[in-house]
Amino acid sequence: MPTDPLWLPTLGYDEGEFRLMDSPLLMSDGTARGSRPGVRPGDPGFNVTLAGTAVNVSAGVASLHRSGQGVYRAQLPASNPGNLVAADGTYSRIDLVYLRVWDTAVDASGLRKADTVYLAGTPGSTPSAPTPAGTQIWITLATITVPPTGSGGTGAATVSTAARQYTVAPGGVLPVSLAADIAAPGSYVGQARFNVARLVPEYWSGSAWAAQGDWAAYTPVWTAPGSNPVIGNGTLLGRWTRIGRTIIYKGRLEPGTTSTGGAGTWQMSLPVGAASDSIFTEGSCAYINTGDNSYLGVAEIASGGTVLTFNVKTGLNSSSAALVTTSSPVTASLTTSLRWTITYEAAT
Repeated sequence: MPTDPLWLPTLGYDEGEFRLMDSPLLMSDGTARGSRPGVRPGDPGFNVTLAGTAVNVSAGVASLHRSGQGVYRAQLPASNPGNLVAADGTYSRIDLVYLRVWDTAVDASGLRKADTVYLAGTPGSTPSAPTPAGTQIWITLATITVPPTGSGGTGAATVSTAARQYTVAPGGVLPVSLAADIAAPGSYVGQARFNVARLVPEYWSGSAWAAQGDWAAYTPVWTAPGSNPVIGNGTLLGRWTRIGRTIIYKGRLEPGTTSTGGAGTWQMSLPVGAASDSIFTEGSCAYINTGDNSYLGVAEIASGGTVLTFNVKTGLNSSSAALVTTSSPVTASLTTSLRWTITYEAAT
């Protein structure tokens, strides 16, 4: 059905059109014309406190959303949505304080207003906050944990805003702390958020949230110029991380009974190609023959390289060094292993 674009002269708008056209002002919830409801990060409004048994909520502003109805922007002065229900003698209870919008077009209430609501939970051995019943447009402001009065308890209630949801403008950095928010996928590649649990900024890759410096598994490709080795039932694994164009890469090779070492100098692929900077990059490596010797050396990447090679010491004099192959510095076997770590500049 055609609708009127906003702010053109002589056109008339109804409240539904205004709410839906407010949707682009908030970050998407992943649905068409949808918006993420919540309060603004850092906003001290809608602070929930207790004065004796009285539940008090300070003045504040927030945005609510209902599918197909758009954004409800609400502002309220300070309010007192109710008094705490008496504590149970045996079990704890979790109560809910929430912001509600009444819209008779949605809930048939005959009302068009906003208010704050106190809803007592049910005592139990593993209590949870209640969910408002019926057709309501609402967001959580706080939960109140009410311990039992029996078994030495005091019944002193505590307020938590951990369940409060936040929202930002499109492109804004959203702080996430709720388990559901942390697990939720992003809406677009490059979307940013701040993971409060990890205290790091994260970015959506299209398939996962990741932060600079996060480590990832990487299985190197093991090659040699004459013929390629075969890992068979051996072990070959790697790990890597990236911070800007800085790559940190480590790995381990342990031949098995069905492994073959190929012909020529061993090479391990890089997770990301190296920069062409006319500089050889060197890290450390160790070729270990258990019960015999540890041959220490350097892991090397040529300028613009895509593979890693290994040069180890084989004796005491200055010329006693060799590139690692299936037979150097000793014949590869079940007792040998190769380990490496290197930091280098990525090509891009």
